Amino acid sequence: MSSKPATTPYRIAPSILSADFARLGEEVSRVEAAGADFIHLDVMDNHYVPNLTIGPMVCKAIRPHVKIPIDVHLMVSPVDALVVDFAKAGADLITFHPEATPHVDRTLQLIRDQGCRAGIVLNPSSPIESMDWVMDKLDIVLLMSVNPGFGGQSFIASTLPKLKAVKQKINAYTASGGQPILLEVDGGIKVDNIAAAATAGADTFVAGSAVFGAPDPDGGYRGVIAAFRSALASA
Repeated sequence: MSSKPATTPYRIAPSILSADFARLGEEVSRVEAAGADFIHLDVMDNHYVPNLTIGPMVCKAIRPHVKIPIDVHLMVSPVDALVVDFAKAGADLITFHPEATPHVDRTLQLIRDQGCRAGIVLNPSSPIESMDWVMDKLDIVLLMSVNPGFGGQSFIASTLPKLKAVKQKINAYTASGGQPILLEVDGGIKVDNIAAAATAGADTFVAGSAVFGAPDPDGGYRGVIAAFRSALASA
């Protein structure tokens, strides 16, 4: 399992949902070489969300191609069996939606028991109070800035004040002696809005089509990752 730290205060996590699946090993290697911090896997089950994507076998297949952490976002119900399967397949971080499991605390502990960092995912309309009773088991909170289920959607602007509110909760918790908690945002992140998300409190950014769909003359995604870094420098 990889534990490579990010080289900047911000982490960029390209989502392979928008990658070329015929060349997936090459794609993840290229974004790592371009400076990505995590590889993000959007796992959808055509049950909790209206789409079907990938399973643990894909995680296992790409694990040898990258040294950076693999960040698995489970949009599935039930959750627990896939937690174990993805951990065995090489995941480093696993997040899930509280609405998708009957026992949030138990699922977070299960993730940690597998040696992975654990977190919850809040949909655009999910109350942030879901964090309050499980802060001690959170390593990451992921805020959806689109409704989950499909790539290529537009950023929902109301995510910005929600990011600020979640960041305030995290800061208060860590100031009282709690463990560090990453604040990730996923959905419609582009070069022209990533700084606003960072200013609101996000430190980890999932980007799919904005990375894998970007024109990049060197063929290695260096240009778009550099553009994200440049935009973040102004946050």
